[in-house]
Amino acid sequence: MKRIPWDILLALLVGLALGLVYSWMIAPRGATDTQPRILRADFKDQYRSLIAAAYAATGNLPRAQVRLALLGDANSVDALNGQAQRMQANNQSFERADQVAALARALDENANVEGTNGGATGAEPTNSAPVSNPTTEIATQSENNITSTSLPPSADVPGDLTETPQSIETSTLVNIPSPRATNTSTAVPGKPFRLTGQETVCDPNIPNGLLQVLVLNSNRRQIAGVEIDVTWDGGEEQFFTGLKPELGNGYADYMMSPAIIYSIKLARGSDIASGITTPSCQSPNGETFPGGIKLTFQQP
Repeated sequence: MKRIPWDILLALLVGLALGLVYSWMIAPRGATDTQPRILRADFKDQYRSLIAAAYAATGNLPRAQVRLALLGDANSVDALNGQAQRMQANNQSFERADQVAALARALDENANVEGTNGGATGAEPTNSAPVSNPTTEIATQSENNITSTSLPPSADVPGDLTETPQSIETSTLVNIPSPRATNTSTAVPGKPFRLTGQETVCDPNIPNGLLQVLVLNSNRRQIAGVEIDVTWDGGEEQFFTGLKPELGNGYADYMMSPAIIYSIKLARGSDIASGITTPSCQSPNGETFPGGIKLTFQQP
């Protein structure tokens, strides 16, 4: 019967252990030519935060899109909104969370614009195009000289659309083509929100005096990270959408106190819901109980 060479096996095991210690702890091989898509989830969050901070400083949306594509997210907007919600829930820096949410809004609005335009910029307008807002040219004839007066743009025109003034060289009023609006690299500010719904909620299964707020964009998609201001005589508080993602990215709620009259508006600009107070509801058996209020804000 052959004897087991324990000395050789022991030497092999010691050599293997020393090799592992050297390769894992003493001189581990550095990672090279890696992609952000293979990063751990928390490192991906840091990567998105840096991209959002760079976008907030430069306003370069195409560059931010290219950088986000390296992460391999199925939907960059949903990934950014989810991260902004986690940052707010974990009491991280509000400024950084707002930067992440702002980048998500810019990507979402840019996608909506591209979808509306069919992905094409269109041809340059010709001289036969009718005159259109936002700039109206009024030509007046005085001693064969033409004076062009440019009215200020309408309040509905986003501030990031640039216009090239046109000059009138004829002595009669002619149709001057409106210059083609071009998107700059800055984030497109959302239009003010309108109060599109206000209803009393008489549900004994929800907390008494619960104020529910739902914030939607023009495509009825819920928007996370929107600040809501609630004020009353002698007090003011703020809360945000998206902190309860299980109820929706654009959902937020607030507990109202009885007999207090509140006013609610969005910090980004909206209609004001005034005279909001805890309603009185009646159950089927005739008993009364405090109900709730549900408000819906939407971009036009």
